[in-house]
Amino acid sequence: MRALIAGAGRLGAQITQVLAAAHNDVTVIDIDPDRIAELSGSISVPMRVGDACAPDFLEAAGIRGADLVIATTGRDDDNLVISLLAKRQFAVPRVAARVNDGENAWMFTSHWGVDIAVPAATPLISLIEEATGATDTVALLRLSKAGVEVIETVITSRSRTAGAALSDVVLPNGTVIATVIRDGQPTAPEPDMRLRPGDEVLLVSHQATEQDVQSAFQ
Repeated sequence: MRALIAGAGRLGAQITQVLAAAHNDVTVIDIDPDRIAELSGSISVPMRVGDACAPDFLEAAGIRGADLVIATTGRDDDNLVISLLAKRQFAVPRVAARVNDGENAWMFTSHWGVDIAVPAATPLISLIEEATGATDTVALLRLSKAGVEVIETVITSRSRTAGAALSDVVLPNGTVIATVIRDGQPTAPEPDMRLRPGDEVLLVSHQATEQDVQSAFQ
């Protein structure tokens, strides 16, 4: 997947790390050269300094052919302009935009080219899953040096483990539960903790596949 991230702040950097680690083709743009310089020291992806609200700059940055654009700047007006250009001028299939001020959320609709409006408090994993159109279980990070993978699965009302205690879930070999994110907050995975719809379960494994985790929980 080809993704263009507009905004190299904290959220943009986190999204870039996750998508790049999953072997996606990611480009980051930001008007602030200091942010680009800081991010380039930790992530090896193409980065460009410039105004993401300028069509010529977006085109030079490679927006044509992008599968996904995520506007994560700290200004709602900029995120809306970027979304509108991405959708209307460059026909990007999937556009996500961060909503910094909740009072502006009503504008983040298809009229402005926004497919996915992302409230500022949205957990990163939920954002990535929704923006990329992934299924409920998705490999987010591949930690090649450690030989392990971080996999996330979301519990729904249809999940067979909804209501089950963690101790009752039969995990694939070599797999442990790292945390359960509930109501946006990470929670220590105690054996007697019962899973609820909406819980996001993060697992670490050195051999299980996404399908293995899907089978265990869903």
